[in-house]
Amino acid sequence: MTRKVALLGSVICLVLSAGAACADDLPVRKAGLWELKMVRSGSAMPEMTMQHCTDETVDKDMNNNVSPMAKQICSKQDIKKTSTGYVSDSECNVAGMTTTSHAEIVGDFSSAYTVKTSSHAQGGAAGATGRDSTMTLEAKWLGACKPDQKPGDIVMPGGFKMNVRDVDKLKALLPK
Repeated sequence: MTRKVALLGSVICLVLSAGAACADDLPVRKAGLWELKMVRSGSAMPEMTMQHCTDETVDKDMNNNVSPMAKQICSKQDIKKTSTGYVSDSECNVAGMTTTSHAEIVGDFSSAYTVKTSSHAQGGAAGATGRDSTMTLEAKWLGACKPDQKPGDIVMPGGFKMNVRDVDKLKALLPK
């Protein structure tokens, strides 16, 4: 059960990160297969590499579907263009835990981009004293999607596969 919750948390994090990187004023990622490597510090979650098959429609759908979900759980979500890329600041609350995050997004969205996020979580599982963590998401375009993949598919470590268009299923699994 703990493994499923950890995987779900990673998928939600990935979807929210990718959704932030797909806002209307940001470039759409190049269609095809992207390798997404998540490295965290200050967290019990191990390094994780996933593959995401995407196209222009999926990236736009992710923004449209994630934005309402983010609006429900985030009291603040600002994205600004900078001279080197984009900066995102957010404050979100899930299951009694408030997380304040700052992310810097750099890259060209056609071959590679990086999202570096620093977060402070307090309450819920983080406890009263809080917990700081950092996450780096390194995304690299690999080429065309594999024959058995359709746009939106994410393949997690161990072969767990889901489609980001199933965001409603993710929302149903979130603790209330």
